[in-house]
Amino acid sequence: MAAFQVIEPLHLFAIPSEILDNLTLRQSPLAQPQPSESTLEEQVPVVHSNPGAASCNLCPGTVLNDVQEQRAHFRSDWHRYNVKLRLQNPAATPVTETQFASLVDGLEESISGSESPDSYESDASEDKVTALLHRTRLKGKSRSVSPEGRNIPKSPILWFTSPNIQDTQFGIYATIFSTNSPPDTHVQELRDMQDGGEEGRQWAVFMTAGGHFAGAVIRVSKSVAEKTAEAAEAAAAAAAPAAPKKKSKASKVPPKPAFFLEVIRHKTFHRYTTRRKQGGSQSVNDNAKGPAKSAGALLRRYGEQALKDDIRELLTEWREDIEASERIFIRANTANMRIFLDFDDGPIQKNDERLRTFPFPTRRPTQSEVVRCVTEVLRVKISHLTEEALAAQDQALLESLPKPKPAPAPSTKPPPAEPKAAPIKLSKEEERNRDLWNRMLDMVRKGRLEPLKTFWDKQGRDLAGGIDGRLPDWLDPKDGANATLLQVATSSAQPEVVRWILEDQRADPTVPVPPQLVRYKDGEADEGQTAYDLAPNLETRNVFGRCAYAHHDWWDWQGKGRVKTVLTPEAEAKQKREEAKRAKMRERAKEREAAAKAAVVEEPEAPKQDKPTKAVDQKPKTGPQRLGGSGSNAATETQSLAGLTPEMRARIERERRARAAEARMKGLGSG
Repeated sequence: MAAFQVIEPLHLFAIPSEILDNLTLRQSPLAQPQPSESTLEEQVPVVHSNPGAASCNLCPGTVLNDVQEQRAHFRSDWHRYNVKLRLQNPAATPVTETQFASLVDGLEESISGSESPDSYESDASEDKVTALLHRTRLKGKSRSVSPEGRNIPKSPILWFTSPNIQDTQFGIYATIFSTNSPPDTHVQELRDMQDGGEEGRQWAVFMTAGGHFAGAVIRVSKSVAEKTAEAAEAAAAAAAPAAPKKKSKASKVPPKPAFFLEVIRHKTFHRYTTRRKQGGSQSVNDNAKGPAKSAGALLRRYGEQALKDDIRELLTEWREDIEASERIFIRANTANMRIFLDFDDGPIQKNDERLRTFPFPTRRPTQSEVVRCVTEVLRVKISHLTEEALAAQDQALLESLPKPKPAPAPSTKPPPAEPKAAPIKLSKEEERNRDLWNRMLDMVRKGRLEPLKTFWDKQGRDLAGGIDGRLPDWLDPKDGANATLLQVATSSAQPEVVRWILEDQRADPTVPVPPQLVRYKDGEADEGQTAYDLAPNLETRNVFGRCAYAHHDWWDWQGKGRVKTVLTPEAEAKQKREEAKRAKMRERAKEREAAAKAAVVEEPEAPKQDKPTKAVDQKPKTGPQRLGGSGSNAATETQSLAGLTPEMRARIERERRARAAEARMKGLGSG
């Protein structure tokens, strides 16, 4: 029996019965075989596989047969994206070609213009990779696990084999089959697909990106009547005697079958929605940075709304054809997908089981691109590999995948920290008391005497339990916990508040300060410190001295109170005189320093001059002279003014002018 010969291209809905009768799904936990090259001009480039082929160590599942394929792969966006991803994060897992295509579908292209984007291809490609690295997230795909623990990416193509056709594999995109259908039903579904029905099968395809839109309703399978008529014509032609023809090389090549694909409806249009080479729609930019107010932004917003209205109007117009379609392919990102789904009276619902997307990279939405993508889905991939080649391909894919990370060593966890005590819940009365304390302490520290007097008369006396009452211990130690109001006012350098507390309220100055307020000198603390020891300046200490003189019988000021000086009126006056004297001495010292600095200013040396001749430079000894005397005297006086302050120079200049005027008056009187 002669072996059955497979003729390419093989249409999905026209698979011969010799293949379908014994077709089985190839079960492999690793890679699936790659298809051989097709003769179609518009097919997506497919990589050949052989056991001795090279592979890319970074991109999973890549097999490169020759130098041209290696160069093309290393220049591709997929490879460059994986390289930059690994540079940014060495622990990142490279994406497969299918995952990269999904990422590209989620990114709006920024190229606008005609159907030939060659002039922008390089810039747009670079922008695409950069935008993916910064603006997209890797979406986890379903993966299988190899025996060695490595994650194996799930292939978008399902591969079948037929026992009566040796060393041949047939690949069909998984998106063709029903959603969530088990693998053992795929062969039966393929057999059912060969029945075109009364009118054939049709698909609806829509693509949009970067303001471009392309849509079509395509008839992908002939009806049963058409297939029967074609079969009858083929049988009649085979039975009829063939006319003798001249032998030629072309006659030895069997004719290729026609690849059926009929476009019923199609529509393309474009709206200005993205800036050239910028990427991203205007609405996305507005959500991220706020609405822009430029003229271009207004045009892009209008273009987005117009594009949305045009697409929905077209969907409504094509309602009957969309409802009759067996599959609906939509290529759009998440934002643009909302245009097609769930709008008022829309023909496509979000949960429609017919919805599909293309599992491979697509280009700018055009009519030719729609036809190319549908043709790629309909074309059955054919690969001629032996079992040894398939095993070698599986091994090559396994080696190209990143090795699993070793399990982290069990670390000894430190003992759990003791749980922090839950904050004490205060009653309303306690919260009110704390608020009153904080208000009173704020007045004391800021020296707000009048509000403090009013507050003390109304609430402070009862709150503190007297002027010598200790501050509550719930305060921070730095804020004066367990101290007295006198000690807080003294340490805050508020003399008026200290005087009011000492004289008007008769606070006790002999109360020792709490430990946290004790002052240290030379590393040692003096025992028995009181409020007087907390005074940071002379003015505050003088308040204690005056009170000790005026009310010497109230407390033991110089004993337990540690007040060093009782300030009598005579001592206070002497203190003021000494302070004024010291202030005057400081002022004079500042003046002397200023004069010394002015005198230290160096004068530039006068340039040396040749000795002048008598005929030219000698001036007469008699006759009128310039104001201020002869030239030699003027030069001498000018030099003598160097180093003086401007006020002193002005005074000397006035005296010199007065002497000159006096000399002129004497000359006039004698004449």
